Amino acid sequence: MSEAPDPEVVELATKIFDLARQGRTEELVAYVDAGVPANLTNDRGDSLVMLAAYHGHAEAVRALLSRGADADRVNDRGQTPLAGAAFKGETEVTRVLLEAGADPAAGTPSAVDTARMFARTELLELFGAQ
Repeated sequence: MSEAPDPEVVELATKIFDLARQGRTEELVAYVDAGVPANLTNDRGDSLVMLAAYHGHAEAVRALLSRGADADRVNDRGQTPLAGAAFKGETEVTRVLLEAGADPAAGTPSAVDTARMFARTELLELFGAQ
């Protein structure tokens, strides 16, 4: 039997996930630099990088990656941050993730499959796929 999570911890985690969604890079990395795991995930397996990437915050993505976050970490649905960025058409975020070594073929659907599905030809070119 596990204990109920501490409400203060849940509140803090919620705040940190919101910082990633909002692209508040300076505040977000202050928490990571103070010891919050760069690969922290929410109850759906979405990492801080996934949330920042999906919401188009390239600077936050870059800062998290530079602090050890995994560019290819999949969520509970098998999606990667790169596929999330492709879904949203976030070219700058896509470039940041690719520079960090993100794999366009990883995940389900992959970033390549997502870009094809939504006819994002500029992203397909970045992925080296047609």
